[in-house]
Amino acid sequence: MCGIVAYIGPQEAYPIIIKGLKRLEYRGYDSAGIALLNESLSILKKEGKVLDLEVFTKGKSTVGNIGIGHTRWATHGVPCDRNAHPHQSNSGNLAIIHNGIIENYASLQAELIQRGYTFESDTDTEVLLNLIEDIQKEEKVSIEEAVRIALNQVIGAYAIVILDKREPNKLVAARKGSPLVIGIGKDEYFVASDASPIIEHTKKVVYLNDEEIAVLHRGGSLEIKTLGNVKKSPYIHKLEMQLETIEKGGYEHFMLKEIYEQPQVILDCMRGRMNAEQGWIRLGGINEFSTRINNAKRIIITACGTSWHSGLIAEYLIEELARVPVEVEYASEFRYRNPIISEKDVVIAISQSGETADTLSAIQIAKEKQALIYGICNVIGSSIARASHAGSYTHAGPEIGVASTKAFSVQVTILTLLALQLAQSKGTISQSRLRQILYEMETIPNKVKEALKTNDKVKELAAKYKDAQNFLYLGRGLCFPIALEGALKLKEISYIHAEGYPAAEMKHGPIALIDENMPVLFIATNKSAHEKIVSNIQEVKARKGKVIAIINEGDSIISDLADDYIEIPETDELLSPLVSIVPLQLLAYHIALMRGCNVDQPRNLAKSVTVE
Repeated sequence: MCGIVAYIGPQEAYPIIIKGLKRLEYRGYDSAGIALLNESLSILKKEGKVLDLEVFTKGKSTVGNIGIGHTRWATHGVPCDRNAHPHQSNSGNLAIIHNGIIENYASLQAELIQRGYTFESDTDTEVLLNLIEDIQKEEKVSIEEAVRIALNQVIGAYAIVILDKREPNKLVAARKGSPLVIGIGKDEYFVASDASPIIEHTKKVVYLNDEEIAVLHRGGSLEIKTLGNVKKSPYIHKLEMQLETIEKGGYEHFMLKEIYEQPQVILDCMRGRMNAEQGWIRLGGINEFSTRINNAKRIIITACGTSWHSGLIAEYLIEELARVPVEVEYASEFRYRNPIISEKDVVIAISQSGETADTLSAIQIAKEKQALIYGICNVIGSSIARASHAGSYTHAGPEIGVASTKAFSVQVTILTLLALQLAQSKGTISQSRLRQILYEMETIPNKVKEALKTNDKVKELAAKYKDAQNFLYLGRGLCFPIALEGALKLKEISYIHAEGYPAAEMKHGPIALIDENMPVLFIATNKSAHEKIVSNIQEVKARKGKVIAIINEGDSIISDLADDYIEIPETDELLSPLVSIVPLQLLAYHIALMRGCNVDQPRNLAKSVTVE
């Protein structure tokens, strides 16, 4: 959620950190700050955007070759200047930036107050920093040893970077539950929450593991050790990310760019994993555990938000094709009950970032109960990728817009291939039906391109319905998760209240809301439920509701009934979510834009939820 950037080396730190913070704006935040070390330690921070911080720093000294920067998403304490990071210790010697939550901060703070410490902010971070300072002072140890001792006393999640003005050639970083990447340059180091601020400086990175501490020496070595004081050898990865993938590329917003990238990323996701002519699917992550996956008594899918919706689609697909029972769980709920899991279960964990805190915790619970973990995520080297026994990357490239679009499409693509491969292995699908679906999958990128051509029509509808206070999204079968996802997109970026429902459930409550001011959007692309959807539309029309319908090309029945409709290319019903989601993404985008909302950085939201 929060964004971390730090630098130590021969260059001026300020421009590197400021640009890095801008790269991390997509993560969501409400304040920003920077600490620079020259002959003295200066801290500059401001509520608002990075641009506000830049304005605030004009005319002030920003000299220094070592610095830490932060964008904060408020957890402990309201958004304001004094709660913004970096925080400074009571002595003024230490400065810290922190992503995460220290759960036992209150007891630690009470103890520190008894020892004479005072606190300027409402944050748990300042408590952690003063704990480190107290240990450093009382134990007479180095800053890195004080950090190690302190982190053994805290409960919670963290990614931290600390500097000590008495040791101007050193930075200390540590992580548990929140991501941290170290970039290695020539006599310099970069630290960030993810690779996007680092990529233009170096492609050599080290992903810090949970409960590891890194000590970065200017012009010198990188040392890593565990909280248990065991030294580790840094494993250097090469970044595959390209700088142009984190630029807007001529689009007005990242969200729009990512919507239009979907044909290509779906193709990239399928490439090398299926062959319609020869009739095979090969997800590399399955092979080693194929026997255990094929013999699974149950599949549990755990995820949050948009990833949970892709999991719902997978439930339909896996049960239909492979005949294995599937349960789809919110990771945030899964971890707070006592789920019945055994070694005969397979748990599929889905996360775009691979860092979602609740999903990571759900994985840990499932692993303790001996279940097989299959991870599906987009970010190579992410925590979920490393915590899983097996898995598949979605290969969508960086997704910068907070409202997930292309990540959803590639998750559904992977899950479709997974369902098909499992069905083929178990013999629950004929070879002719398998090839039929695979041939149709090969057409999906082009059909998504055709769906994108509805943009002008969608824009007209956005102008018509942008002032609505509420929306109802309805669908049956595989169109129901699309209704949920379409409603979520509208809520996330336009701040219009929207609900997704199974169309048949409308009569069990939501129909009471329908009047002439209520737009009701039907996803009506599944032929198997066509007559039932027509009946639902009639029920809405009888109550003067405004009907918008997403339909297959040539559907004259629903187009005659609806107030407005959008036609998309028809495809196999099992694959229809990949096409029908496109106009809903565009509708949310254009309505939000017309309402003056920040499309890429909607209020209160963060791209990757790395705290509970």
